[in-house]
Amino acid sequence: MSAPGGRRIVLWRHGQTAWNLESRFQGTTDIELTEVGVAQARRAAGLLARLGPDAVVSSDLRRARATAAELVAVTGLPVSYEAALRESFAGDWQGLTHAEIEERFGEQYAAWKRGEPVRRGGGELETEVADRAAPVVERAVEKLPPGGLLVVASHGGTIRTTIGRLLGLAPESWEALGSVSNCCWSVLGEGVRGWRLLEHNAGSLPEPVIGDDV
Repeated sequence: MSAPGGRRIVLWRHGQTAWNLESRFQGTTDIELTEVGVAQARRAAGLLARLGPDAVVSSDLRRARATAAELVAVTGLPVSYEAALRESFAGDWQGLTHAEIEERFGEQYAAWKRGEPVRRGGGELETEVADRAAPVVERAVEKLPPGGLLVVASHGGTIRTTIGRLLGLAPESWEALGSVSNCCWSVLGEGVRGWRLLEHNAGSLPEPVIGDDV
């Protein structure tokens, strides 16, 4: 059930990068989009523009900025760039493939895969990522008109932790949300009891719920 004047948040992952293709852990490394990534962002922007967004905020890393730029080009909206929306800092893991991480940091990697709190490569905990990213999203939402829509261009890990925090889920359960593909998005809607997850890892326009689950 939507709250009267309920607002929505679209959390949009950046397009493809070369390191995505190589399965390298990017973290806060400032990687550009590939040509495919730019095309993904352009297609997604055309769809998201049809939702009538009121505001756009973005990570200040180039892959997210370039993704947000495609939506700005269609809508004419200004965009606010926020370092707090960057991907998780992963220290010594950054730039390594998952196979290399497993080889060099085997116990730490295994603990992370089990869902334990881990400072990957000496970097941030997932809860610390949520601590910095979720407040930025909440502040942006507060500026929306009733029924307004915010688009957040960010990164897979940051999106997942932000969703977990906004939904009030225990951190150990955030992994259950699953990953977000390049240039796909998740949608949160403001309900009478807080935020609800309306769409996850979507690549097409959200459809209204028809039936009993309202």
